[in-house]
Amino acid sequence: MARKVLWIPRRLSDATLERAQADYECIINWEDGLSSADEIVAMSAEVDAIIPCHSELFTAEVAARLDPRLKIIANHSVGVDHCDLPALKARGIAVTNTPDVLSDATAEIAMLLMLGAARRAVEGDRLVRTGAWNVWSPSFMVGKQVSGARLGIIGMGRVGRAFAEKARGFGMEIHYYNRTRLDPELEQGATFCDMIESLLAVSDFLSLHCPATPDTTGLMNAERFAMLPDGAVLVNTARGALVDEAALLVALSSGKLSAAGLDCFVTEPGGNPDFAAHENVFMLPHIGSATVQTRDAMGFRALDNLDAFFRGDAPKDLL
Repeated sequence: MARKVLWIPRRLSDATLERAQADYECIINWEDGLSSADEIVAMSAEVDAIIPCHSELFTAEVAARLDPRLKIIANHSVGVDHCDLPALKARGIAVTNTPDVLSDATAEIAMLLMLGAARRAVEGDRLVRTGAWNVWSPSFMVGKQVSGARLGIIGMGRVGRAFAEKARGFGMEIHYYNRTRLDPELEQGATFCDMIESLLAVSDFLSLHCPATPDTTGLMNAERFAMLPDGAVLVNTARGALVDEAALLVALSSGKLSAAGLDCFVTEPGGNPDFAAHENVFMLPHIGSATVQTRDAMGFRALDNLDAFFRGDAPKDLL
């Protein structure tokens, strides 16, 4: 039987590509560039499956143009806001994702962002790196203490719970908002808030871990920033669309927020150049899951889903 043809439009980990080529006829984008909608549509006539990343957009318009040969999109990501799921389902195309395997890596980045934002890492690095550090006093570079502070988490899924576990190591008091309350064994003593507004009022630090949907786009806006305690710190390792960036800039400039740690932005790649003028914004280029171990695990999870599908079984992560 002829092997199935698989398109890999981004450069995945070496271990993933080695395994993929052993089991499939692979078309690999070794140059790792972005693919346009027209390129995605054209490739769908040549392949049985695609392992895309968040950078490949399967809008309703793209879904309507996909060739019937394409049977499955096995995403190399947890979030699937780049896929119009109803439109793809209507075309009979299966869609999977890669949950579970990137929770710890993303939680690590959230912790880095929280600490870096709270302790003025951007400003401190600049002072030392440029040779401008020429003074010290008890009032020099005073930041916000993380240990013992109240942490609010919006979205207590796998990543949110992994972050809460790490924050407990700093003695933080965990509060959370979720669509449904967790069972006690998953809460681990965290305090449930049944409204976002009540969570904001007790969040010295606020970390976002929910998916981007029409309901959560612009979740953190001017009205909600105003509900946070003065001097609060925002952390976002989920999706840039969750934050009204203009409102965030105002909150930072006014001092309502003392700092922010951001790994994702409304515009990616590139980010928001207006944040660059603010040394109280600690930024990273959407690298929450960027460890060798996690990239291998994500690639293997996507391939596991493909293998199951082409065996005639239901993929573990079928959406």
